[in-house]
Amino acid sequence: MLKNYIKIAWRNIWKNKIFSAINIGGLAVGMASAILILIWIENELSYDRFHENGKNIYKLYNRDTFDGENWAWGNTPKILGKTIKEDYPEVSHVARVDTNEDLWLKVGNKKFKTTGIITDVDFLQMFSFPLYDGDESSILKDPSGIVITQKLAKKLFDDNDAMGETIQVEQSHIYKVTGILEDLPNNTRFNFDFILPWNYMKVNGWDDSYWGNNSVQTFVQLKPHVSQVDFDKHIKEITINHTKESAHPSSTQVFSWPLEKLWLYSKSENGKLVAGKIITVRLFSVIAIFILLIACINFMNLSTARSEKRAKEVGIRKVVGAQKRNLILQFTGESILITFFAGILALLLVFSFLNPFNQLVNKSLHIDYTNFKFWLLIIGFILFTGLLAGCYPAFYLSSFQPAKVLKGKISSIKDIITPRKILVVSQFTFAILLITCTIIINRQINYAQQRDTGYVKENLIYTILDDNIRSNYLSIKNELLQSNAVVAVTKTLSPITEQYSDSWGFSWNGSTEADHDTGFTIMSADTDFTKSTGTKIIAGRDIDINTYPSDSTAILLNETAVEKMRLKNPIGAIVSDSNTKWKVVGVIQDFIIQSPYEPIQPMMICGPSRWFGVMHMKLNPKNSISENLAIAEKIFKKFNQDYPFEYHFVDEKYANKFESEKRTASLSALFAGLTIFISCLGLFGLATYMVHSRIQEIGIRKVLGANVAQLVTLLSSNFLQLVLISFFIASPIAWYAMNRWLNNYTYNIGVEWWVFALVGIVIIFITLLTVSSQAIKAALANPVKNIKTE
Repeated sequence: MLKNYIKIAWRNIWKNKIFSAINIGGLAVGMASAILILIWIENELSYDRFHENGKNIYKLYNRDTFDGENWAWGNTPKILGKTIKEDYPEVSHVARVDTNEDLWLKVGNKKFKTTGIITDVDFLQMFSFPLYDGDESSILKDPSGIVITQKLAKKLFDDNDAMGETIQVEQSHIYKVTGILEDLPNNTRFNFDFILPWNYMKVNGWDDSYWGNNSVQTFVQLKPHVSQVDFDKHIKEITINHTKESAHPSSTQVFSWPLEKLWLYSKSENGKLVAGKIITVRLFSVIAIFILLIACINFMNLSTARSEKRAKEVGIRKVVGAQKRNLILQFTGESILITFFAGILALLLVFSFLNPFNQLVNKSLHIDYTNFKFWLLIIGFILFTGLLAGCYPAFYLSSFQPAKVLKGKISSIKDIITPRKILVVSQFTFAILLITCTIIINRQINYAQQRDTGYVKENLIYTILDDNIRSNYLSIKNELLQSNAVVAVTKTLSPITEQYSDSWGFSWNGSTEADHDTGFTIMSADTDFTKSTGTKIIAGRDIDINTYPSDSTAILLNETAVEKMRLKNPIGAIVSDSNTKWKVVGVIQDFIIQSPYEPIQPMMICGPSRWFGVMHMKLNPKNSISENLAIAEKIFKKFNQDYPFEYHFVDEKYANKFESEKRTASLSALFAGLTIFISCLGLFGLATYMVHSRIQEIGIRKVLGANVAQLVTLLSSNFLQLVLISFFIASPIAWYAMNRWLNNYTYNIGVEWWVFALVGIVIIFITLLTVSSQAIKAALANPVKNIKTE
């Protein structure tokens, strides 16, 4: 019996090659799309879940109220981790982590600037990063030891054994390799090529005991019997208790957040951590489900559309004794066989397009084809898809009554309402919804990109200040200006595209107790800040330490800060914190330093009493960029000959702020296109069948005088009606969804009517293009030949 089912299924597939190809192609594209999305989702859901102690590891967060708003943030004081380690017995391990430190490493003539972390000895005992060589319990105990990854070991030492070898870090620090880690997996939030012990913070003077300096991440591992709720109650007021005797007591509370939730649930909202990346994961989970459903709907539609071809077969089988369950098994077996071929093609598509997909999502996803579990999942996926696609056709075809079908009485494609038409409407509703959302997302990104940054990005570069550049800064600056390669140079705390620091606790003439909690973004500059960056002075002047030595304690305020501080005459105002009295010398126009989607925060740009970490240079626009960079490189090499000249373009760094949204938009556009392709593939198949089933009618109409345009309109109108119904269903759903999404952004475009009009026109055009190709072919055929079919 099974052999007979397979033989019949194969004969039907081979006999109807066009419909089989459409079914297999549609299913393959849908399955391949779903598999790619599911691989990405699995990677997102697995972030940092491979650590053996992961369920007991938590990251510490701060929570406080500023300007009446609750905030939560993940940077904590350095002293916090040390205090918890000493005073809280429910904690087994503590690791403070100073992340994303880009440092120069040198071995012989090889020099690389790469990313590392500085952390405590407990780090590798808490986190299960596989160790290639070394003892995880002791490798970070050596204050002069460094741990590197296999990838970095290969770069620095080629194929030689790196254990015990020395590496120069920056200009003056020598460290011995005490451990080698396997390369980090692609599902961890940590990103480093080396680990330095906490002693590196001490020797550079970066360690401190100030409870207000939130500059590192703190991770704790609780003992197995300790609950997070009890621990949070215990540590809630740790900062408050340690600062209540100080001049400015803190109101900051501390709480913990599970490591396993950190990647997906880390968006701060009203002082709580809520869904972040998990929203995107859920979105693409829905997209994967719907793309697979659309592909299955194609199969259902084409199978039921061809019901007239199979009706007599079903009737005869029932007459000779076939049971309904036998027919269901037969038709389900056919769908599974077709799905099997589609599954093979889908795997070939996944194999071919995995690398381009990785580039799109900025990941290194891979499939382990040697893993037995993978093939079990694929087989299960194919069976599930086959059953999903084939269940309705199987029950539909097996339900025919012999007496009726043998007389030719079955439902027609011309019926007003049929399950097939409902499925087509469902297909195009989702496709239209996805296209509309994609257009609005792209418009929102473009809107944010075109927002005035408040500074001039073009020809502006920056370099990080290392020890040699810092000590020779004035000489480098003077030679750059004399070379005519640059027109302005300034030192700042951070790049103009990034915020390194914020602070509160300031007071000024007329300030209140509530103003003490006003948070300010902190920058710093020595001279020529506005000339270098293109920012504009609204009142007063720029900081100029060369002309005004007292500007070491001068500050610039942005417009938002002046408004927030209620300063009617800001120039000359004194702003005090716990250590310094700052004098306002100028007011600067607001500029974007954080998210371009959010309001600009109050900002202070402080004089040289603050630390400097970056050097900005405005390249001479009269010369070519390559010429300017070549001159600048020679000057930097003169004073920093051991290391290459490394620089960053500000416009490129600013563009990086849109990468996440661009990636989401690109993925949405890709899968919207695939959705339309699959839907049109099914529409093409239905149109082909419809034309074939009405071939005699077309011939008679043509003999009676109908022209090609009338026939094309007749044959296309039914499908066009279905697409228009889809449009009117999808539009309000898209309007509601996009309004909610845009409400997350302070600066947004709103949802405009013309977007829906454009989508409607495009979808009608695509429908007509798909259907009319078959309609025109039928309308141009010889009517005599069509009428003589019988």
